[in-house]
Amino acid sequence: MDWYLQAELIGRVMIAAICGGAIGYERKNRLKEAGLRTHLIVALGASLMMIISKYGFSDIINGTSIRLDPSRVASCIITGVGFLGAGTIFVRKQIINGLTTAAGLWATAGLGMAIGSGMYIIGIASTVILVLSQIFLHKNLRFLHLPESDLIVMQIVDVENSISKVKEILAENNILVHSVKVEKTAPNFATIEAFVKLPSKFTPTNMMEVISKYDFIKSIEC
Repeated sequence: MDWYLQAELIGRVMIAAICGGAIGYERKNRLKEAGLRTHLIVALGASLMMIISKYGFSDIINGTSIRLDPSRVASCIITGVGFLGAGTIFVRKQIINGLTTAAGLWATAGLGMAIGSGMYIIGIASTVILVLSQIFLHKNLRFLHLPESDLIVMQIVDVENSISKVKEILAENNILVHSVKVEKTAPNFATIEAFVKLPSKFTPTNMMEVISKYDFIKSIEC
């Protein structure tokens, strides 16, 4: 392998690392589990593996009848990154977190593979599209105001009909209850855990403002 090609391959790895780092930087600013270093390493590693797949066996196939399929390493990368992405997904009280981060890792591996195979323009363009989509889709765009699901936990004084009153409050604000769990925590106190669907343009902050008006509700978490 001549020096010019080796320099070009090093450049591919560096570009892949920069693109992955750009995506990771945006994720880290959102306080996500996989940040700059993770995305950078995934892109760099994917790029390196693509280079190995394309050029790593040239010493044994030149001038021989041996034929190799470079795509086999690409398929293994996709499978391997799938396990890595699964590690960023976790469930807490019926709320799933980390799906976007896992998808970002998977896409980062893809752009690393693209740059590793010499497709610079599509790799860099994909990085720009991915970073911009992550940034702008976090903004409160009017046409993206969709209903949100959330888990609310309330500590209430277990007075007569207090649970019924909570249901009435939610119904008055068009909050759909998917499931509810009531547990006695003390002789005169109870904990309500409700998985709800909030209407459009209704945020958890609005929920707290509505619920906190009632004296029998001592605390709320959402």
